[in-house]
Amino acid sequence: MREISIPAQVVSPRTMNTTEFVLRQARLASNPALFARRNADSVWVDISAKEFHADVCALAKGLIASGIKIGDRVGIMARTRYEWTLVDFAIWFAGAVSVPIYETSSPSQVAWNLGDSQAVAVIAETANHENIIRQAAHAEDLTALANVWQMDGDGLDALRVAGKDVSDEVLETARSAAGLDDVATIIYTSGTTGRPKGCMLMHHNFVELSDNALAVLAKDVVPPGAQTIMFLPLAHVFARYISVLSIAAGAKVGHTPDIKNLLADLQSFQPTFILAVPRVFEKVYNSALLKAEGDGKGKIFAAATKVAIDYSRAHQEGKIPLVLTAKHFVFDKLVYGKLRAAMGGNVRHAVSGGGPLGERLGHFFQGIGLQILEGYGLTETTAPITVNRPARIKIGTVGTPLPGNAVKIADDGEILVKGVCVMKGYFGRDDLTEEAFVDGWFRTGDIGELDDQGFLKITGRKKEIIVTASGKNVAPAMLEDQIRADAVVSQCLVIGDNRPFIAALVTLDEEALPMWGKQHHLPEGISLAQAAVNPVVIAAVQKAVDRANSTVSHAEAIKSFRIVDSDFTETSGHLTPSLKVKRAQVLKDFDAVVEEIYLAKKPS
Repeated sequence: MREISIPAQVVSPRTMNTTEFVLRQARLASNPALFARRNADSVWVDISAKEFHADVCALAKGLIASGIKIGDRVGIMARTRYEWTLVDFAIWFAGAVSVPIYETSSPSQVAWNLGDSQAVAVIAETANHENIIRQAAHAEDLTALANVWQMDGDGLDALRVAGKDVSDEVLETARSAAGLDDVATIIYTSGTTGRPKGCMLMHHNFVELSDNALAVLAKDVVPPGAQTIMFLPLAHVFARYISVLSIAAGAKVGHTPDIKNLLADLQSFQPTFILAVPRVFEKVYNSALLKAEGDGKGKIFAAATKVAIDYSRAHQEGKIPLVLTAKHFVFDKLVYGKLRAAMGGNVRHAVSGGGPLGERLGHFFQGIGLQILEGYGLTETTAPITVNRPARIKIGTVGTPLPGNAVKIADDGEILVKGVCVMKGYFGRDDLTEEAFVDGWFRTGDIGELDDQGFLKITGRKKEIIVTASGKNVAPAMLEDQIRADAVVSQCLVIGDNRPFIAALVTLDEEALPMWGKQHHLPEGISLAQAAVNPVVIAAVQKAVDRANSTVSHAEAIKSFRIVDSDFTETSGHLTPSLKVKRAQVLKDFDAVVEEIYLAKKPS
């Protein structure tokens, strides 16, 4: 199949905008809880739709009183927390356009986002964030920036007070000013290369994509009473979209800004569905594996893993042997139930995006009773273009298009998309917008294929396809994903462009290393640098490389690798906030290591 188009199931009035989702919930007699926040005793306390609506209106009036006009851009710089979504909707109620900024951004990055979007104000989380914003404004002479309000200070209370004299009529004029075809937000790409581009997402992207997604997901994934805990950065389009979708569905959302506390937060909040990037699922599996091995139950966990994967595969094929059913029942009592309990006990579905999950992990989690619905999308597509759904799932793919969207495979294998998910264009960059579209189709830059049932499979990134000196084309993601799934590995970057053979740079997982090292009799307290040259570690990574190599041809196989003595992180500048490796930056910073690989004797 070369093209698939799924008609929209919901068509919205052109005068509607994203704020209607809040009104929809606040008008309900049931007054559902849309959020929950921890109180001083760390107990989750519900916030109803009416309470949320009232506070959104109070803040929106404060923005209007402070000079925010219809169409103005207002930045948000904060960690994942309730107030992020609160001020996001307040900005929309004031008729303005929100501009998310990653809370880890440097002054130069902040300056670029605020300056390029011509933002007139920012709502920041902490004093430190405010200082960064003011440094950026001073350094780049951001004269348009008139106000900075702080969440942790008295900034939000000041806005509430400032707006007390703004009438409901004035607020309604501002709230209803935007229609579906107006800009809702400008989200800057996290940028693996070059300057970030401002993606103009319209109100119809959020409204029509949310309602059409709910048309196929509401019954199973977000039914009445559904709740999720948000831990991905809300500045990223994936978390932002799910946040809007949850309000549209009337689902309850909790927030946790620190992923290190995720396990405890899952157990206390007890979500029914979660969203995460593949690295989170890899860490969940690897942590469970290492714990089992540490407790002397490694063989039991290995057997349980095999049964879970076999069970899921058999289920997908439509026939589960009785013996396998019996084994699955036993391991559900011994292993799977404990894993589900560790994630709160009520999670039945997880939405995975931001990168490929891998078929093996997909089947494992499906087999233990946590169905991972892998999807595909970009900032430019408001997150999901395609997604697997409970009634229509094929593990190893990223699903079929959501209603109102279409996918087409170009002659060179590039994935082209159109529909309610696709942005208007790049802010202030008509030239880049024109380059990004061909005959009305958005060029994703990813390579993929559609099977005969319309399921999309991602096979690589067009710009990252490696062409060796002998002319062999290699998609690095296929190898990288398999190696990164190993318990001791954190990141993997496959290299070899215009080189005689394929190689890789590998980093170690600092969190997993102590337990892994203890089980493999490494010196206590071994550092990343020491582990990188340890023969036991090198042999373990070689095994992971060998497993990955067994899935590709000899010409595509990794012939040599080096373990670098530090990890690729967002802080080091080697990962984007959505945990994608910045290939160009890694190759620049580790140029000496790369050259050493290719100066050494060519492997056979």
